Amino acid sequence: MIKNLSQLDATLGRADAGGWSSKVGNNIQDQFNHLEMPGVEKSSDTKTFGDFLQDSIGKVNAMQNDADVAMQKLASGESKDLHETLLAVEKAEISFKAMNQVRSKVIDAYKEIMRMQI
Repeated sequence: MIKNLSQLDATLGRADAGGWSSKVGNNIQDQFNHLEMPGVEKSSDTKTFGDFLQDSIGKVNAMQNDADVAMQKLASGESKDLHETLLAVEKAEISFKAMNQVRSKVIDAYKEIMRMQI
């Protein structure tokens, strides 16, 4: 079980991931722009929480796409390597479950913040 964001980033960083689709990537960026600190300039090497989430979701999406391609190749007979196909599918499944855990934690934290009285 992944217990914090750095473990998720390390887990997802080991996977070979491509880019996120521009449509979904733009939507995610729009949703998380408000998470940047007001009055603090963003340097080129500083990543916001929104950037981290966008990168992580992109990696999960790429693993899902890789698993789909591996299954299609196996079904069409292009590939006979069942082990590599199963590994790609399991990587995609584990990363998706980890992403859902992080999503749940973020939503719980948001709800907790909304319950706070000022």
